Amino acid sequence: MSPADSLERILDDIEKSEDVFDVTLVSRSGMHIAGEVPKEAHRETYVAMSAILLGSAETATSELEDRLKYVLVELENSRILIQDGGPSAILVTRLKDDAVIDDVLKVTKEPIEEIKRSL
Repeated sequence: MSPADSLERILDDIEKSEDVFDVTLVSRSGMHIAGEVPKEAHRETYVAMSAILLGSAETATSELEDRLKYVLVELENSRILIQDGGPSAILVTRLKDDAVIDDVLKVTKEPIEEIKRSL
């Protein structure tokens, strides 16, 4: 299995969660690596701005004696969860508006570790 196929498999497994609409793997520089973006979104804008959101949150909180867990964007009909995927990537997961974040974090924990080992 190629590395790209492996990443797609990891993302497909996350997408099987009933709380997840779609999941995208993005480089820290804001480029699409794998997965799907929402159909209504412009791919380049969605992935670039997701990387900027996480990077901004990391910068804004860097002076605190604590570690950023994730960024959560609350929309009217969904949520966007942005998580650190290691030094090369971030995981952007669009969720149902009633998703329980702790449940989603459990679903993404091992896949994120796989992504870190893959990249």
